[in-house]
Amino acid sequence: MSSGTRTNRVMESKKEDQKKVQQIVRPDDPLSWDNAWKQNITPWDMGGVQPSLKEVMENSRIPFPRSGKVLVPGCGTGYDVFYFASLGLKAMGMDISETAVEAAYKARYKEPQNVFDNSDFVAANFFEYSNIIFPEDRFNLVYDHTFFVAIPPAKRSDWGKEMAALIKPGGYLITVVFPILPQTSTGPPYYVRPEHYDEHLQANFEKIYSKVPTKSSPSHEGLEHVVVWLRKNLSLN
Repeated sequence: MSSGTRTNRVMESKKEDQKKVQQIVRPDDPLSWDNAWKQNITPWDMGGVQPSLKEVMENSRIPFPRSGKVLVPGCGTGYDVFYFASLGLKAMGMDISETAVEAAYKARYKEPQNVFDNSDFVAANFFEYSNIIFPEDRFNLVYDHTFFVAIPPAKRSDWGKEMAALIKPGGYLITVVFPILPQTSTGPPYYVRPEHYDEHLQANFEKIYSKVPTKSSPSHEGLEHVVVWLRKNLSLN
């Protein structure tokens, strides 16, 4: 079997799993995500760090911090968390699913000591997290990949407010806009375009980078756009 045929079969399988996720996950019950994890229906799990993230972190010339704290909401198995930890950042992965967090902790034990030491995970509701941390515990960097598109569009305004509350002034938000597919009223993943982030972030963030990546995984080719936002030095709006 050729690699192209294998890739096509994997993509078709993920499409079928996406339909199953839409049957399992209820928009009014975030905890229903745990049912998808318990049934091992996780089409968003790509098995590793996306090349688009590595490209922006390593080749964009943006002065991202190499110390400090980073948050990955909707972290799943934790691949991105481990990547940030390998760069020297204190990386926190967050997921609403306790099953996902358990899987991430198991994966953590397979990582090198420095990655193990720099990574941690928490089962929590993203939309409530800023209420339970001190201002000095806010993050230097947040990475959103498949999280924005997983929440109902009616929650996107709250998403923007929470991002502003969690990121320190001068900190960064990396958003991978994915999957960019034809418009649909169903989800998750919900219909998304790069401009959908603007109205929820522009009051408290400055857009400093917007680019179609030159390196994408087969599942992301032609379907993603990377945008980086800088947290403004002002009080919340």
